Amino acid sequence: MSWQQLVCHTTSRHQDTVVDTMEAAGSVSITWQDAEDDPILEPKPGEMRLWDNLVVTALYEEDTDLTELLLELEVRKIDWQISFLQQETIEDQPWERAWMDSFQPMCFGERLWIYPSWYETPDDDSVKLLLDPGLAFGTGTHPTTALCLEWLDGQDMTGKAVLDYGCGSGVLAIAALKLGATQAVGTDIDPQALQATLDNAERNHIDLAQLHTCYPDALPQQTHDVVMANILAGPLVELAPVLLARLRKGGQLILSGILAEQTEAIINAYQPSLDNLIIKQKDDWIRVSGTCR
Repeated sequence: MSWQQLVCHTTSRHQDTVVDTMEAAGSVSITWQDAEDDPILEPKPGEMRLWDNLVVTALYEEDTDLTELLLELEVRKIDWQISFLQQETIEDQPWERAWMDSFQPMCFGERLWIYPSWYETPDDDSVKLLLDPGLAFGTGTHPTTALCLEWLDGQDMTGKAVLDYGCGSGVLAIAALKLGATQAVGTDIDPQALQATLDNAERNHIDLAQLHTCYPDALPQQTHDVVMANILAGPLVELAPVLLARLRKGGQLILSGILAEQTEAIINAYQPSLDNLIIKQKDDWIRVSGTCR
């Protein structure tokens, strides 16, 4: 069986109108994505933002008559700011297999690997995490997660107690435990993230006595050898007193989720409390690390 796919470039102002029109023609699915390199980084609470310029893709069954839909979109091109419109035929395929094949093992540093759970891992001395793409942020594909994992790979984590603030999938806390840490705390405001952290810990055979998850307002009153926060620059600046208070003297702080142009704000917030400040950049993103005075 084949499918008809209709691809349309428009703006966020007309997105609802274009989508409604495509749905009325009998689409079986509609997706939209960024038409430009314009990341949405810090929406306000409760705000659902979309990109200014969108690619809207609608999928239709093979025998659907799209004549009237195409005519209407052509007529409305100027009114609906449609800059591109294309109809194409795509062949059916085992979509689950194609999706799975798009996720490959990834190496971070010298010894740390992330494998999708359906891969057979090699019998070697590398440190392996099994992690599948899901609802919670953090599978290693984003530069900020990669920066943090590469840092962890280069450290001696033996016996360390760590805090993963904004744990997402739990990848950093779990990696730290796999690398020799004895205790980890993962905290997040999203209940899905806390559940994902526990699910991923179980998948990686982590003793749950070593891993505590909670909301930020329920964090245990203790300090840690390593505090990691891979979130966003705005919250990192606001959270500086909180994160530093959780770090023991001589402990290490690792921050990411920061665009390169936001470096100065982070430095201003943390430099008075840190020694050995190091900035590492990957693509447009940075990692900041330092030792608590």
